Amino acid sequence: MALFPVISNFQYDFVLQLVAVDSGNTMDEVAAAAAHHSVGRRVAPRPDKVVRVRRQGGEQFYARNAKLEDTDIKPMEALEFIFCDE
Repeated sequence: MALFPVISNFQYDFVLQLVAVDSGNTMDEVAAAAAHHSVGRRVAPRPDKVVRVRRQGGEQFYARNAKLEDTDIKPMEALEFIFCDE
């Protein structure tokens, strides 16, 4: 496991954030880390939704239980964090 920087482009946020996560984190854990910097600050909470992760401009979401180190995501890559129904 290692520190892994990603760029957070969180839905409804106008600020891109540099977020340090761990390479062993799941996509749900990466989403929670990104949410920590946006939700409740510049983005209204949506407790009825889950936050899903996809590559910037992508259409497919990563599996929620996929570990960051097992994906094709590179350090400093921009990721979109989107509110979705479960």
